[in-house]
Amino acid sequence: MFWTGAVRMPVTKKQYAALPWRYSGGAREVLLISSRDTGRWVIPKGWPVKGLSPAETAAREAYEEAGLGGQVSKKPIGEFEYGKRLGKGKVQPTRVEVFALEQMIQHPDWPEQGQRKLQWFSVPDAAEAVEEPELKAIIRKLR
Repeated sequence: MFWTGAVRMPVTKKQYAALPWRYSGGAREVLLISSRDTGRWVIPKGWPVKGLSPAETAAREAYEEAGLGGQVSKKPIGEFEYGKRLGKGKVQPTRVEVFALEQMIQHPDWPEQGQRKLQWFSVPDAAEAVEEPELKAIIRKLR
């Protein structure tokens, strides 16, 4: 935590995320995955990885959490904030940079296979399925 005047504020951590998308039947779709702890719909994200750029970290998370490979944007398409649940009920304010990832391959095996549900959504349905307002807006921009 750090001090801002008389108010003690938590330090915001940074994560990097992939927003996987594809064309199916002429329409763009977005892949959402379930979180392991609450089961809510989220996108693949994780902490910075030493030696990897933010975009490479986002692509790595898409592989580890959803088995996806593809072309990742070099620059983020947006950011959102959420409360990362840590052990013993603690919540860490976390800012997430989001990189678009065009799905090119679905690997037959990946590290977190079977730990999460994966589902392709239309862009409007994906925006409705996630909880974070800023992430909803990022998804809607994919139209």
